Amino acid sequence: MTAVLVINSGSSSLKYSLLDMDRETELASGLIERIGQSSGIVSHTIRQTAGPGEPAPTMLDATAKTERPVADHDVAFAVMLEQFAAHGPSLDEFPPVAVGHRVVHGGARFFEPTVITPLVEINIEDLAVLAPLHNPANVAGIRSARKAFPVVPHVAVFDTAFHQTLPPAAYTYAIDAELAHAHRVRRYGFHGTSHKYVSEQAAAFLGRDAAELRQIVFHLGNGASVTAIRGGESVETSMGLTPLEGLVMGTRSGDIDAAALLHLARRAGMSTDDLDALLNKRSGLLGLAGRSDMRDILAGREAGEDAATLAYDVYIHRLRAYAGAYIAQLGGVDVISFTAGVGENAAPVRADALATLGFLGVRIDPERNAQRGGIRRISADDSTVEVLVVPTDEELEIARQTLAVV
Repeated sequence: MTAVLVINSGSSSLKYSLLDMDRETELASGLIERIGQSSGIVSHTIRQTAGPGEPAPTMLDATAKTERPVADHDVAFAVMLEQFAAHGPSLDEFPPVAVGHRVVHGGARFFEPTVITPLVEINIEDLAVLAPLHNPANVAGIRSARKAFPVVPHVAVFDTAFHQTLPPAAYTYAIDAELAHAHRVRRYGFHGTSHKYVSEQAAAFLGRDAAELRQIVFHLGNGASVTAIRGGESVETSMGLTPLEGLVMGTRSGDIDAAALLHLARRAGMSTDDLDALLNKRSGLLGLAGRSDMRDILAGREAGEDAATLAYDVYIHRLRAYAGAYIAQLGGVDVISFTAGVGENAAPVRADALATLGFLGVRIDPERNAQRGGIRRISADDSTVEVLVVPTDEELEIARQTLAVV
């Protein structure tokens, strides 16, 4: 069996997944939260999977959950190894042939999965200036993982890499060119691993060659982005220099007039740190309605709450604006896919986001849209555009890219 360990390291969390790449199934996964705080939360789940030709397992996934202090990422990796030893599967029986790391920002330097060397590690750390909330945590995870697994190769898979095919007209901001170049200010795009995976799965589901398709993928979670994909390549995406730009998100504002920030700095006396916190942590659905979870917004809207209704309407308005813009950029669209927590589970969001595209022949089947689970078509039989729900699997995509490199 060929096993790959996938690591997603945050500033105060460590998410991991061990995958059997011969069958592309997950063997176990875990999450260690509150790293560096007085009490950490550790959960480890063993997946019950059937072997080739075996009947589906009757056991449910088994999860072990504990609380304990986790001082830093080195300790977190030691705890992870303890979880595998105590609850399985044994890493002696299923040793990973490689470790794949999710890295948020690759700048313009990294456009494909890359074996991590000391020089690569330094470059990822240097790019922290573009992703101060993410890349330092990614580097901390890489360093701890290389101590825990010193023999096997480690591979960085970048959220930005899929968007390296953006044309200059799409990634260039209309500001002073020399200043932009000196400080690496341009559109990079994010969620690339998800957009790549979903667009490829959509093509496979339809039995079509991705090279012949014009696709739009809505990745709608607490963070949200949309990408226009032509012939399997990203040609436009909503997130920019950072993951802040674009759609309305759980706590992020998305698009806003930059002069509004200058106005707040002058009139409200807000510092750059204040503005950063406002846009990333106190905006979006949270800023509009006091709640960041779309399930709460939908419930509030159903109950007739004005704030929840406005938040929902702003959210949908932004989705429609991007859908129209990207259809224009692509010169039409063959497939529209929804993915991530909101995209996969919120039927009203999917229906309302595309409700104004009837003039293009886009039609949603209400019964199909109400169904849940797995990759599925939700467009009506007479729709001129295929509309799909495609569950994303970023861990599997990272593992695939990691294995391809090593």
